[in-house]
Amino acid sequence: MHLLNGMTGALIGSAIAAVAILTAPLYIDLFQIMQLTVFAAMAVLALSLGFIWGYGGILCFGQTSFFGLGAYAYAIAAINFGDSTPAIVLAILIPVIFAALLGYFMIYGGISDVYLGVITLTVSLILFNLVNSTAGDFYKIGEARLGGFNGIPGVPTFNLPGNPGYILTPEQAWMVTGIALILVYLGLRVLIASSFGRIIIAIRENETRAALLGYDPRIYKLITFMIGGAIAGFAGALYVNWGAFVSPTIFALGLSAQIIIWVIIGGRGTLIGPVIGCLLLQWLVTEIGTQQAMDANFVLGAILIVFVLLVPKGIAPTLRDLVVSRLARDTPPAATGATTKVKT
Repeated sequence: MHLLNGMTGALIGSAIAAVAILTAPLYIDLFQIMQLTVFAAMAVLALSLGFIWGYGGILCFGQTSFFGLGAYAYAIAAINFGDSTPAIVLAILIPVIFAALLGYFMIYGGISDVYLGVITLTVSLILFNLVNSTAGDFYKIGEARLGGFNGIPGVPTFNLPGNPGYILTPEQAWMVTGIALILVYLGLRVLIASSFGRIIIAIRENETRAALLGYDPRIYKLITFMIGGAIAGFAGALYVNWGAFVSPTIFALGLSAQIIIWVIIGGRGTLIGPVIGCLLLQWLVTEIGTQQAMDANFVLGAILIVFVLLVPKGIAPTLRDLVVSRLARDTPPAATGATTKVKT
């Protein structure tokens, strides 16, 4: 019953969010629509880490590896095919394959959680330096020049599936990105509610006990890692569609740290938490950048310290606990009167 109520609430909330997304262009100007588009794309990225870390117990410091691979895969495929549909497919497929190979050697190799985080962070730095050194005409894939530190400009944006000549307007791209965020969120909710989701949570809580019950933690963790890679790659395609540009900075260490901050502040072990943390901090960083009053990284660091010390659960779990405790206080206790015995 609790699970059913939770899914019903998620569906109602998602329906309200979908209506807001579809009607936003009617009362928000184009500049704000563009800002919301990149916020939504980054929220999909936050969901990818929120899932594998919050539910799978896998702390990946290098989630930008899959994000960047998806972005570059989309850019290269869109330039060569002239169609965004196969480019989106490749933006998901390439990170999944990479996550499968990387995850297999780490998880089946018995790498501990701490070293797994270090390895994924190192991989993202390697990819950053590798792509950064691809300047010159020699470094190209088909018609797409990698561009080194200059990146790949003029990337074709989303078009109507099956009709490359119909390019989506910025308003339509916002709707696609916003609805994609909702669908990824709902898909993960369904996955977590399934038997697979319950197993990965059990593995997160006690891997040894789950193994004794007959489950192989390695395969479940690998699949979880691959799903996170797929979602991050998809977020990379959404991000490139927003700016029609991709550069090696997409693999940068700063973004890797930001993703972790989003999840911590929003609330690990929830799906709505990473979305809330991402949207709030993205908006805050944008406002700070506009006013140029202080350094955004300093503000992010201060916020992280405050939340770790004062709100360690994050925004979403803390609000949930407050609501539950308030409802418990307002609910009258059940009647406990003694039952009357009937004499015969």
